[in-house]
Amino acid sequence: MEDPEKNSLLRRLPSVDALTSSAAGRALGARHGRLPLARAARRAIADARRLLLAGEGDGSVSPDALEAALAAELAPAQRRVLNATGVVLHTNFGRAPLAAAAVERLREAAEGYTNLEYDLESGERGSRQAALEPLLCELTSAEAALAVNNNAGAVLLALTALGQGREAIVSRGELVEIGGGFRVPDVMRQSGVQLVEVGTTNKTRLADYEAAVTERTALLVKVHRSNFAMVGFCEEAAPAEVAELGRRRGLPLLDDLGSGCLADVAPLGLPRERTAADAVRDGASLVTFSGDKLLGGPQAGIVVGRRELVERLRRHPLQRALRIDKLSAAALEATLRLYRDGREREIPAIAMLASRGPELRRRAERLRAALAAREVPCELVETSGQVGGGALPLAELPSWAVALRPGQLEPLAARLRKGGPPVIGRLAEERLLLDVRTVGDGEVELLSERVAEAWHDVPARAPAGGGREAGVQVDGGHA
Repeated sequence: MEDPEKNSLLRRLPSVDALTSSAAGRALGARHGRLPLARAARRAIADARRLLLAGEGDGSVSPDALEAALAAELAPAQRRVLNATGVVLHTNFGRAPLAAAAVERLREAAEGYTNLEYDLESGERGSRQAALEPLLCELTSAEAALAVNNNAGAVLLALTALGQGREAIVSRGELVEIGGGFRVPDVMRQSGVQLVEVGTTNKTRLADYEAAVTERTALLVKVHRSNFAMVGFCEEAAPAEVAELGRRRGLPLLDDLGSGCLADVAPLGLPRERTAADAVRDGASLVTFSGDKLLGGPQAGIVVGRRELVERLRRHPLQRALRIDKLSAAALEATLRLYRDGREREIPAIAMLASRGPELRRRAERLRAALAAREVPCELVETSGQVGGGALPLAELPSWAVALRPGQLEPLAARLRKGGPPVIGRLAEERLLLDVRTVGDGEVELLSERVAEAWHDVPARAPAGGGREAGVQVDGGHA
């Protein structure tokens, strides 16, 4: 049954023309343009309608509401986020932040033309790999290298170029699902290669690979398990053993590392992760890995290995569809140069992973003091974060956080997400945790301002129930 009173109120909603021609509308239109203002007016009217239907509001749109709608309309869809989750390589937040040197190279490449495919010595056409390949070969001891747009693309290219129409042998325990519901075997099958699964979920021996080799076999494959680990009653053939089998049978080994580890992370207090150089030493014919995970650079898929195989990938038509763009190439080159020069601690992901307890506690104390000065009650707590990005899934990162215990946890988290810049923390055990491992020293003051603004907008009421986690999901993946 219709509600006559509500219908009467809905008829009071202003028109788009009424809002845009009002004094506030004319002033906003003069500054920002007629079309953005019209979109903002429609947005503000829709918001007022929703309030009316919920039994709130009177159907009017104030000048402040119109200005807020215009600000929302003009805001870019992809925005800077203050990551206070403690997850370093957060897939939902774009994984690795870039080093200052990479940002500068990115700016230079974006502002004008570059010699991306132009040889300055000869004055003739060059290769977009020319700046990257020598660095990658030096860092991994590989004979040749190639960069494409992401690691899933690198694996797809390698399988297509080396095995299309034939078979690839892979352990059943390595056919994992990665972020966004994508499954490694589904991606791999797009190459036209028939996957031959060997072993069981928890145990795959070298003999399983050897027994599956036939005249149709094109290559052997090892796949990083990304965002989960297998423990307990399990066994797998070592990559070096599988590589040796490949040498004996004349088959290349494609070793997909996923995580993009270039430097040993064990000195940072983390479990040891195989590096690309390890995989090359183990005898892999081709090694693929990501640029934006533990490597700490832009999104990219990197292939290193035997020269004749890399050349087959380079000449394959699919390489054109997957090639790296000039901006990613510039940022990747700058990041690789930091590794080459022994300056990897300047890479934000490496620096965050290397942060220790005393340093993190001092940062958390600064944040707590800044919040207390803004009359936000909070406390210092010990916590733990994660590496993220499908790397080192069992590793916990001891850290420090500032904990807020308001009565309205989820409204506070929602208010923080809608501000500028958005703040994402972690909801757990009736507290909002702001883990400072993923908060830069230069972000502490801004973070305290944003949290105080949201806190005073969302007054505390009755305690919220729960104890459940409500942070943004941590998503692994090979892309």
